Amino acid sequence: MKPVAQPAGSSSVLRPHAEHEFAHELAALAAIDDRERPPNWRLSPWAVVTYVLGGTLPAGTVISPKYVGQRRLVEIAVATLATDRALLLLGVPGTAKTWLSEHLTAAISGDSTLLVQGTAGTAEEQLRYGWNYARLLAEGPSEAALVPSPIYRAMQRGSIARVEELTRMPSDVQDALVTVLSEKTLPIPELGSEVQAIGGFNVIATANDRDRGVNDLSAALRRRFNTVVLPLPADIEEEVAIVERRVAELGAALRLPAVPAADEEIRRVVTIFRELRSGATEDGRTSLKVPTGSLSTAEAISVVTNGIALAAHFGSGLLSAADVAAGIIGAVVKDPVHDALAWREYLEAVVRDRVEWAEFYSACREL
Repeated sequence: MKPVAQPAGSSSVLRPHAEHEFAHELAALAAIDDRERPPNWRLSPWAVVTYVLGGTLPAGTVISPKYVGQRRLVEIAVATLATDRALLLLGVPGTAKTWLSEHLTAAISGDSTLLVQGTAGTAEEQLRYGWNYARLLAEGPSEAALVPSPIYRAMQRGSIARVEELTRMPSDVQDALVTVLSEKTLPIPELGSEVQAIGGFNVIATANDRDRGVNDLSAALRRRFNTVVLPLPADIEEEVAIVERRVAELGAALRLPAVPAADEEIRRVVTIFRELRSGATEDGRTSLKVPTGSLSTAEAISVVTNGIALAAHFGSGLLSAADVAAGIIGAVVKDPVHDALAWREYLEAVVRDRVEWAEFYSACREL
């Protein structure tokens, strides 16, 4: 997938927003989309799913797949956004929650930038509204002094707002969404007024499985969401295909020198990650210690991309086992005690006995 139809002056942008990078695909879909569209949607639900999963249009335009996974999960997510329920994308780190959220919003609203990033320091004002304190002190509370949040603007426009890492926010901040999602209203008591959402408004939130114990959602808030769990790739072939495609896209976006991404090295990285996170080798004969990290597909993409950079700038120009070895060790060993032990056992019990991995084993032993 190559960046196209970018806005003026965007040639130096490292990562264009989805609505700019894939503007030609969105326009092609809109041109043939004669199905019913919910209020303020740029495309029908069918066209949104086609944009996300890919396909070939009657005119011959190829829609590239943005997400590889079960079609039914994407259909459920899109159908949810056409109702009064908000959407919660849940899964372990690296399952493309943010990626899918961005592309769904780009296809539905044409603007994926109405975003609130959840952290432990996120304040309620970032979900509701804040104030320009200079004007507030000079003039008192007024609409001119009010600073709208992304959710506030989405309600006014009838657009989709995105909330990333919802469970990282403090619980009392999360609950600022309850009235917005249930009543579709945002009270502004300082002005004695409110903002009422217009048709098309909704929220896509993301959360990691491993974060549920940090700031779990209240029962009241959880009821306002329809939860779609995004799984890890089902098999190694699917995961290898995802890594190959995303590595090619990132290489083009980062303008890395051309380095053939060896299928053998990509498959090796994916195999190692799948075996370590499952706690067993592919044949099921050897049990393994599971590292503390997620070892996600996104991390596999990062390891291979880093290997390509090493091969291009400091190596032979061909991706080798030595180029990916350092990246793999850095991805696996997050905890210097537990993970280092898990990696050493895997290296000696599994990697050493695979004759075709001899070069990789030697490279890891040298680090």
